[in-house]
Amino acid sequence: MKDQEINRARAVYYSFFSQLFVYSADTQTYLRLISTVDVLIESSLDDTSCEALKRIKAQLDPMSNINLVQEYDNLFHNPFSSTIRTTASYYDEKVESGKKRVQMLDFLAKTRIRRDEKTYTDLEDSVGFLLTLMAELLELVSNGQEQYKTLTHCIFSDVINGFIDEFARDVYEHENAIIYKDVVVVLPCDPVTTIFF
Repeated sequence: MKDQEINRARAVYYSFFSQLFVYSADTQTYLRLISTVDVLIESSLDDTSCEALKRIKAQLDPMSNINLVQEYDNLFHNPFSSTIRTTASYYDEKVESGKKRVQMLDFLAKTRIRRDEKTYTDLEDSVGFLLTLMAELLELVSNGQEQYKTLTHCIFSDVINGFIDEFARDVYEHENAIIYKDVVVVLPCDPVTTIFF
């Protein structure tokens, strides 16, 4: 039972980060994000995370996602400032579609989950896709589908863990990071953490 609770908590955290690193103009997704922030404030990992989550909540307008969308664009798409790369392949080989993407395609072949290329244009080794996939897989594991347990560990140890610290540093140090600076404070990059493995 304890493993199920830990995997549910991991799924909530991965889902929270997924909602922040996958662009969405959907109002319902934004409202779920605000609701998730409230849940995480109530059950934060530590005082530092709790304070960061409270600052995130203060920056999120309950009526509009414009602040979040603008900051997202400034960090990941603005040609007038440094742009943060989002793929594991880039951090591994300095190319956007490399060995880490191939590795993720191999991992995905072991599941029924696929990237919907019509609605999601980022690659399989992009931060947003990885976080979303991990949230889905951990939810399946917490609901008794143990066959995905090893896969979640492999994706974390072989792909995510290799670049997440550097990616988080790039986000935290970006000149336009405000909300996302606190997101990185909440992001548990330490591989021994109970949330990320």
